[in-house]
Amino acid sequence: MSSPADPNDGVIPDGALAGLLGRFAACRVLVLGDVMLDRYVHGEVRRISPEAPIPVLKAEARRAVLGGAANVAQNVASLGAGALLVGAVGMDDSATEIGRLLAGAPAIEACLVPMPGRPTTVKTRFVAGGHQLLRLDEEDSAAIDVAQEGRVLAEFAQALQHADVVVLSDYAKGLLTDRVLADAIAAARAAGKPVIADPKRAGFAAYRGVDVLTPNEAEAARASGIATDADDGAARAGEAARAQAGAGAVLVTRSAKGVTLVRRDAPPLHVPTRAQAVADVSGAGDTLVAAFAIGLACGADLPHAAMLANVAAGISVGKPGTATVGHAELGAALHRRELLALDEKIVETETAQATVAGWRRAGLRVGFTNGCFDLVHPGHVRLLARARAGCDRLVVGLNSDASVRRLKGPDRPVQNEMARATVMASIASVDLVVLFEEDTPESLIRALLPDLLFKGADYRLDQVVGGDIVRAHGGEVRLIDLEAGHSTTATIRRINQRAG
Repeated sequence: MSSPADPNDGVIPDGALAGLLGRFAACRVLVLGDVMLDRYVHGEVRRISPEAPIPVLKAEARRAVLGGAANVAQNVASLGAGALLVGAVGMDDSATEIGRLLAGAPAIEACLVPMPGRPTTVKTRFVAGGHQLLRLDEEDSAAIDVAQEGRVLAEFAQALQHADVVVLSDYAKGLLTDRVLADAIAAARAAGKPVIADPKRAGFAAYRGVDVLTPNEAEAARASGIATDADDGAARAGEAARAQAGAGAVLVTRSAKGVTLVRRDAPPLHVPTRAQAVADVSGAGDTLVAAFAIGLACGADLPHAAMLANVAAGISVGKPGTATVGHAELGAALHRRELLALDEKIVETETAQATVAGWRRAGLRVGFTNGCFDLVHPGHVRLLARARAGCDRLVVGLNSDASVRRLKGPDRPVQNEMARATVMASIASVDLVVLFEEDTPESLIRALLPDLLFKGADYRLDQVVGGDIVRAHGGEVRLIDLEAGHSTTATIRRINQRAG
C-alpha cells in the first residue's frame, strides 16, 4: 500500500472526498480484534460520601453500546458500508447483551467465538454533568490459548473471502496474539486484501507486513522514543514506526492536531482537524480507522482516505461517549467543509508565498495564470484545466475591481472582486486565488516565483507579463490555445443589445 509522491497531497478538495460516499454501500470491511461492551451509568452528584472523600453518584440512566473492535464494525456500518466482525466473548450475560446489540445492526455480520472460563471484556463508565468520575474494567487480558487461536483464525479465513479490506483492532485484551497477527496478515496479503492495524503494543514488530499502521501520537512516541508534539516529530516517529512494522504507511492520529500520514518515498502529509468542539474522545480512533478502511476499500488513495477519516473523527469527538458517525452526517460535514474551503483558497500575497514555499518543499511544481475572469465562461474553465494539467498546483492572480475598471472601462467588472474570487475558488483546477491591485501581475509573480507561467495563445511569448522573471528563475512560460467563440465582452454586448 506504499505510495509515491502524489501531486494531490496537500489541499484536496472536499468535493473529491464527498464523491466517494456513493461507493460506500458496495464496500465490505473485515474487523478482527478485541470485542468489548461499553456501559455508561449517568447520574447526578449532590454530596460527598460520609464513608470516604468521594462523590456519591445517584444513578438516573444506564446504557450499553458496542466497544473496541465491535465499535469499529459499528462505525463501518453506520457510515454506510458492510462490516464483518470476528472476535471472542465469554459465556456470560455481557456476551448476551453484545449479541442483542449486534442483532440490531443488520449491516454487521459477526462471528464471535465463545470462550468458556473467560469473561467478556466490559468497561463501565460513571458519568455526572458530562464528566467521567470513574471507569470500571472487567476483563482477562491474558493471551488466548493455541486451540482458541485456531478457532479465531478459522473464522477469520472464512470471512476474508467476502472482504475488501482488513482492520486489526488491537486493544491488548489477549485476542491478537503473535500467531493470530502473523497468520491473519499473511492470509490477507495472500488474498490481495489491504491490512490496517490499529496497534496497542509497546513496539510494532508484531504487526510486520501490514499495509497501514494507525498508532495515536502517544503510541508512536512510546514505540519510537520520539516526541510527537510538533509536525516534524510526528513525521519522524511515524517513519520509525513504519520501519519497525515494515509497513507501507503509518497514519499517526494526533487528536486535536489532526493526523500525519507517513509513506515510503513520499513527503509526510499533515492534515489538521476541524472539530467544532470536543465533547469526548472515547471511540474517535475507532471512527477514524473505520472511515479510513472504507476509503481504501472504495478505491481512494492514502491521502484521500486519511482526509476522509480525519473529517469523520472530527465529528465523533463532538459527541459524548462511545459514538458512531452516520453516512449522512459525514456527507453534510464534507459539503460544509467544501464551502469553507472556497474561502480558504482566497488569500493575501504573504499567505500565498508561505503556501507556495510549502508546496515546493514537498517537491511540487507551481503554476500561475492571471486575468479579470469577469463572467466566467467555458473558455476560462478549459484554460484553467489545461494549465492545472501542466503543474501540481495552480495559483490564479485576479485583478481587483479598481484594476479591472482601469483596464476595461467604468462599467466593468460586472461582478465584484469577491464574487469573482469565490467563483475562481470553486473551480477544481484552481488551488489558490490572490487579488492584486496593479494593472499587471508583475509584482505578484515576483513574490511567488512560479515554476510555470500560463497565458492564452492570443499573446506572444515576449508579450507575457512576468515571463522574464519566471525564465530568470529557471521556470517556463507556456501558451495555451483558447476556445473559439467565448468572450466576456461579447457576452455583455449581446445582453445589452437584448435589453435595448
